[in-house]
Amino acid sequence: MDDALVRWLQQQLGAPLQRQGAVGGGCIHHAWCVQLADGRCCFVKTNRADAEPLLAAEAEGLIALAAVAPPELRVPQPQACAVVGDQVLLLLPWLELDRGGACEQHEQWWQGLGRAVARMHRNSLSCGPGQGSFGWGTANYIGASPQPNGWQQHWGSFFAEQRLGFQLQLAARAGRCFSGGAQIVALAKQWLSAHLVEPVLVHGDLWSGNAGLLRSGGGTIFDPAVYRADQEVDLAMAGLFGGFPQAFFAGYEAEWPLPPGAEQRAMLYNLYHLLNHANLFGAGYGRQAQQSIDRLLSLH
Repeated sequence: MDDALVRWLQQQLGAPLQRQGAVGGGCIHHAWCVQLADGRCCFVKTNRADAEPLLAAEAEGLIALAAVAPPELRVPQPQACAVVGDQVLLLLPWLELDRGGACEQHEQWWQGLGRAVARMHRNSLSCGPGQGSFGWGTANYIGASPQPNGWQQHWGSFFAEQRLGFQLQLAARAGRCFSGGAQIVALAKQWLSAHLVEPVLVHGDLWSGNAGLLRSGGGTIFDPAVYRADQEVDLAMAGLFGGFPQAFFAGYEAEWPLPPGAEQRAMLYNLYHLLNHANLFGAGYGRQAQQSIDRLLSLH
């Protein structure tokens, strides 16, 4: 880690840094485990100073989620987000994740995490900004991609325009066209207009790399892309790339059962993430996104 960052952290935390080590897993920022001489451990994300909006949005999302999370759901709270010289950092508490394999206790913990996410969704109906509307007060990010927001009253219009439509626009600017793109945007508006939705606060990027079990028990979520949306977008994303066991989904459904049609809507909601991955990472995801568009159009 840069010497200027080390000095800043020592001053901010009031103790010398005993050791630091790089942490893998992300593709946007550098991540570090920092151990202080007094025994405390912290998690630090760093990047160039021009990446400050990404980390500031992440910090805002974590604060918003923690405000509606039940006690059994750990959402790490930002201790600092600052530009230091030509770099930016986000300082978070260190979480000891449980990497153990399948066992009855882990299954119970995953069920508990599913229930906790459902309770977080439900709590947000009566707490936090934007109650009764879809979107978010500021634009943020999904991975490294901009995620436009604002507030809308109609879920179908919001998702079609601000999620699918925007990603298709990004693709077109890069010279990548998806057959049926305009039709799928129109379909999303029409299809979702008949779906009764309560605007809950969602994590927004709930794949297995942004959630886990804690060694001390219970579960945690982090690295969000928050907005108010259909609760099903989090469940759809959790099923897209694998990593969440069935116990997680069973726990959620036991707390808040999903209405009929959720499986088909998951395909539509996950098209957003496939398009985003295509824009960020290229051809393989582009093929998956096109296949998803073709299948959705064939169903309607």
